[in-house]
Amino acid sequence: MTQLATTQKANSNEKAKSLVIKMAERFGVDSEKFMTTLKSTAFKQRDGSEPTNEQMMALMVVADQYGLNPFTREIYAFPDKYNGIVPVVGVDGWSRIVNQHPQFDGVEFRFSENLIQMPQALSKAPEWIEAVMYRKDRSHPIVVREYLDECYKTGNRPGPWQTHPKRFLRHKTYIQGARIAFGFVGIYDQDEAENIIGNTIDNATGQVVSMTPSRPEYEMTEEKYESFIQTLIARGTAEGCWPSINQLLDERFANNPARLQDAKRRISNAEFEALNAADMQSDGRRPAAGSSKGKAAKTKPSKEEAQPESQQVSPENSSESNADVQGSLDMG
Repeated sequence: MTQLATTQKANSNEKAKSLVIKMAERFGVDSEKFMTTLKSTAFKQRDGSEPTNEQMMALMVVADQYGLNPFTREIYAFPDKYNGIVPVVGVDGWSRIVNQHPQFDGVEFRFSENLIQMPQALSKAPEWIEAVMYRKDRSHPIVVREYLDECYKTGNRPGPWQTHPKRFLRHKTYIQGARIAFGFVGIYDQDEAENIIGNTIDNATGQVVSMTPSRPEYEMTEEKYESFIQTLIARGTAEGCWPSINQLLDERFANNPARLQDAKRRISNAEFEALNAADMQSDGRRPAAGSSKGKAAKTKPSKEEAQPESQQVSPENSSESNADVQGSLDMG
């Protein structure tokens, strides 16, 4: 086992050495100085420390795979919570890998006509932006829409999302469109990296500072709130993801206790109704559509079937009764 481990380590070192030589030749740098230069410049950590050889290997693999230049900050790195590394690609890097893709055939942007102003923002921005990615090998474009209220980030001091919300929402849309259209994996933009490591970057000093993730308060209209709840109910009924829905409600309405209580009550009622319907279906007791035979009908003594016609329930009244029961379930 010791000999095997030694052999594997030697092979790994050989691969790392060949990658260093390959990238050094690409940039016209001496291979012996290449690793040291990267550690002390492009991949130097925000706290001044140098990344480990293993972290460097991970970064160089990503940089080589996507043809990114670490010296021009097309790719850089954040340390994560588990001594790993998060490869971060700036918008210039995303633009490079998209334009280098052989199937890329152009991009268009579509903007919402509705302008909204987020908390701390210095100007209004479109409610959403769409990126329309064209591929040479596809007959239809890939369309990705990003919403401002989902992407916007607040901070202790004005940052790029506050000073340039339109531009940064466009950047975000471009990056997500590129990821979906071309399948780019293993790389992140700065916002995503900050969410992964639980810290944020002070744009004035460039230092990593503690971050408490929070979604900015965004007031929903009654119409949008109703649509939001109905969408969650439909998804929960179809997929059974009720715990995730409740977690989303806690986050979305953290600053609105009254609406949070109402939303949770409606979701709880919908979950109960969905589970009850599933139980009835598995037991073969689900009433047929438009039928007046339900649980109550089954519990009646059979002698009631012989009641006089004047005492029997008409089909019209029976249907109305079922509709009332269904309506009460819907309303929770």
